[in-house]
Amino acid sequence: MGHPIELQAADGHKFQAWRSDPPGKPKAGLVILQEIFGLNEHIRKTTDSYGYDGYLAIAPALFDRVTPGIELGYGEEDIAKGRDIRGKVPNDKAVTDVAACALALQRAGCTKIAVIGYCWGGTLAWLAATRVTGLDACVSYYGGGVVQHLNETARCPVLFHFGETDHSIPMSDVEKVGRALPDADLFVYPAGHGFSCEARGAYDKPSADKARERTKEFLRRYAG
Repeated sequence: MGHPIELQAADGHKFQAWRSDPPGKPKAGLVILQEIFGLNEHIRKTTDSYGYDGYLAIAPALFDRVTPGIELGYGEEDIAKGRDIRGKVPNDKAVTDVAACALALQRAGCTKIAVIGYCWGGTLAWLAATRVTGLDACVSYYGGGVVQHLNETARCPVLFHFGETDHSIPMSDVEKVGRALPDADLFVYPAGHGFSCEARGAYDKPSADKARERTKEFLRRYAG
């Protein structure tokens, strides 16, 4: 269902992305944001899964600003490499790429657009909600950097998913997010970081299924 495309950001940067089209008319457009492992098989499959659910979904290769074509696994060396590359991509530049995807969805005829991000992408989804115009909904999965940007104001409804045994995001941070954003939908699951990714050892199917169910309902409510 999915296929690669090339997009261009407002600053002239050209990057690869994965586009998945639904069988019929799209319910809405989705921007799917990667973890620190690049536009890998898991993100492509996730993007395709939303295509099957009836959405026109685009996942940008955010690491193309450093090294094009990065696809990593989930071993220790992959984690170290992913963290290194992620550290070289400024968040504001990544958000520029998100905006380019949103624009592509608008040009494709989507009148409602949402952003969904995982891990680093979860943080970027929050930043997109505060900085990108024209978004109707935001879903952030275990975005560890959200707590550092609570001074920003979302322009659309936001849904947060966190794991209570996530060693990289202490519950004290999750509580800060909840206190700062009382109007946001926030759920905590009996799982760790990356619980929604089938390719990771932390995958927790009951939590992943419940989070996906809530995400689908949230999208129905605000995006279509």
